[in-house]
Amino acid sequence: MNVLQSMKMAWKQLKASKLRSFLTMLGIIIGVASVILLVSLGNGVTKEVDEQMGDLGSNLITVVNSSVNPNDKYTYDEVMKYQNIDGVKSVSPELSGQVNATFDYKNSSNKVIGTNDQYKAARSLEMKDGRFLLPIDTEYGQKVAVIGSTVAGDLFGFGNPIGETIRLNGMPYKVVGVLKEKGASMMGSSDDQIFIPISSAQRLLKDTNVRTIYVETKSAEDVDFVVNTLESRLAIKFGDEKEQEEKAASSAQMGPSYQVINQQEILNAFNTISTTLTTALGAIAAISLVVGGIGIMNIMLVSVSERTREIGIRKALGAKKRAILLQFLIESIVISVCGGLIGIIIGVSGALIFGSVAGISSGITAGTIIFSFVFSLCIGVIFGIAPANKASKLRPIDALRSE
Repeated sequence: MNVLQSMKMAWKQLKASKLRSFLTMLGIIIGVASVILLVSLGNGVTKEVDEQMGDLGSNLITVVNSSVNPNDKYTYDEVMKYQNIDGVKSVSPELSGQVNATFDYKNSSNKVIGTNDQYKAARSLEMKDGRFLLPIDTEYGQKVAVIGSTVAGDLFGFGNPIGETIRLNGMPYKVVGVLKEKGASMMGSSDDQIFIPISSAQRLLKDTNVRTIYVETKSAEDVDFVVNTLESRLAIKFGDEKEQEEKAASSAQMGPSYQVINQQEILNAFNTISTTLTTALGAIAAISLVVGGIGIMNIMLVSVSERTREIGIRKALGAKKRAILLQFLIESIVISVCGGLIGIIIGVSGALIFGSVAGISSGITAGTIIFSFVFSLCIGVIFGIAPANKASKLRPIDALRSE
């Protein structure tokens, strides 16, 4: 008997008991679908984060002043001195606070950010209408504002905000630009924010202490040097590690007075964690494939018992041990492969639907599909050997005597 004949007989056996065949496949279907769904969603989340972080660039460094000590202040002039460091492309300070924005009878509570003209490139902001802040706005403390798309909708509806005057905590600001809608991201959404010159924000918020600084390097290769230089300067300003611990203890502050955050390091750390979790989830889902394989072995052993006389007749007519083994092994593989194909369809469909609902990439890859299919095939082979071997070893005389 050749392989093609064995496959035809296997398919005939499947059709003869459809319900039992389906229940036998169920473990494989669930296992394959789970592996594809979980791994694909893990890949999709990783890709989404990579894109969001990639928008900001791997050459972005964030310095956060978290000190509660009133003497540990960062002024705008001090911040801008970092522009003289070799490898630095731009420096963007951020002074933020919550304000009440009003226009006519409409009002909304929004986060206002005081910064400079270089902030737009550092945070990858895009203009819908008008312009962003200019160096002259910061130099002379102009009362101009760039608003996010959500703010524009809340205050102006379908009207054109450019040239209109809004009031921030009662102070008049002329709208000179509207940002394109960006949506939520790990760094927050710019859609509901208002951007004004930092010199103007210091008066509006009555605060001159810059808490966040974005330093953009000329290339990714310059990041390490700039980070080391920043940490050296920050250590001089805030004191060494021991001095920081003493300050923290005296002010009940937890942790150091400042942080230097390398965007690429964050991305690499997240990717490592994400890959580990995705692999772990895939491995857990693969356990159900093993359970499905045990189900196949169990049913095939039952099938061997039910078809003992058939095996005896075939052996009496001259069928060799190899032919019997091949027949039952192929039946096991056909069950496993059919279950794997159904599981692939369900898993891919589930990943596409979930990705569409969640608004992220489905993360489906050919490698995941191929791995799932090959794994299900191997399950059929591994767990089909024992029943096939048992069938092939039956003695013709014993098989024919069986009731």
